[in-house]
Amino acid sequence: MNRGAGSAAAKQDRIGSVQMAVLFLFFMTGSSIVIIPAPLTNVAGNGAWLSLLIAWAAGALLLACVLYLNRRYPGRSLFEYGREALGNAGTALLLAPFLCVMFWHVAGIVIEIGLFFKSTMLKETPTYAVNSVLLVTIALTVRAGLEVMARMASVFLGLMFGAIVLVLALVGPLYHPEYLMPVMPDGIGPILNAAYIAYGFPYAELAVFAFILADVKERDSAKIGKRLYLALAVNGLTLLVSVACSIMVLGPLSGDLKYSLYQLARLIFIREIIERIESVIGFSLIVGFYFKTSILLHILVRALGLAFRLPNERILVFPVALLCLLLSLTTYTEEAKMEEIVSIVWPLLDNLVYVAPLLLIAAVTALRGRAGRSRGRDV
Repeated sequence: MNRGAGSAAAKQDRIGSVQMAVLFLFFMTGSSIVIIPAPLTNVAGNGAWLSLLIAWAAGALLLACVLYLNRRYPGRSLFEYGREALGNAGTALLLAPFLCVMFWHVAGIVIEIGLFFKSTMLKETPTYAVNSVLLVTIALTVRAGLEVMARMASVFLGLMFGAIVLVLALVGPLYHPEYLMPVMPDGIGPILNAAYIAYGFPYAELAVFAFILADVKERDSAKIGKRLYLALAVNGLTLLVSVACSIMVLGPLSGDLKYSLYQLARLIFIREIIERIESVIGFSLIVGFYFKTSILLHILVRALGLAFRLPNERILVFPVALLCLLLSLTTYTEEAKMEEIVSIVWPLLDNLVYVAPLLLIAAVTALRGRAGRSRGRDV
């Protein structure tokens, strides 16, 4: 079975394993670098870095499952995995909620971008204006195709990581390593609670990449596993260093101040030469939000095209973007509600809607493979 359900354009839209790893790194780091340090340190305190390590280990195991299915079903997407393992009815039952949640997932990141702008740089700008401009830009990017997105990401990755390194380096004089102790003042409970939050966002979300791993060029497919794990290692190290640096600079306030990396940028002051650079840093960090949303919208459009067997899935880009825009303007736009969703609701949704179908398909595939090998030995 080939990817006949996809579009003709999508069949030509192939990228290398390095480009896929760059997209994966953007997807895993893009919004989490801005959002995740504050809720982690708010729950786990000085032990937030330990929670992050636990969540990263769970993410690494989930990535192993995604790569296993990619090896067993080369050139196919998650829908096609499901049809092969569970049949059409079972796939529809499991992946219909997947698609519904992905609409809100795209809208949720756009809401976070709007809240970030409203609370930091564009306080007088209406939310609908920010969200509309962002989603139009994102839709145009997705309409251009995966290959164009990958080339753009390769250029902008340096901008985002350069901003992160610049901030962490320039606040060096403000570090207080003693703020990292004690590691677990309230025991293991808060550490595990924070690990649950970090696992749900961003590590459980990597399950959606099962839709586009088939877009890696055939000659590069053998290398994709190593490069995705390298990207995951860079992501884990970046988040770990950011959380630790936030604690060393802000101390007990690190859990109370949203957008920790942006708050660190506001503290940079070097002899009246380098100061007030947080806006530049903020726009650099927005690049991460932008690419993560673009990747998610691309995956959503791809999934809808496969589900309905459309000959050209790109005709869905603007209608789907419009629906996501309406969701971003009519659902949770208050910061307190968004914090509750990120900490409690979103990890649960990720596990039920993204991770559970993937694990079920992997389990059925493994059992069928074992049964087939047993029959072969009996013969």
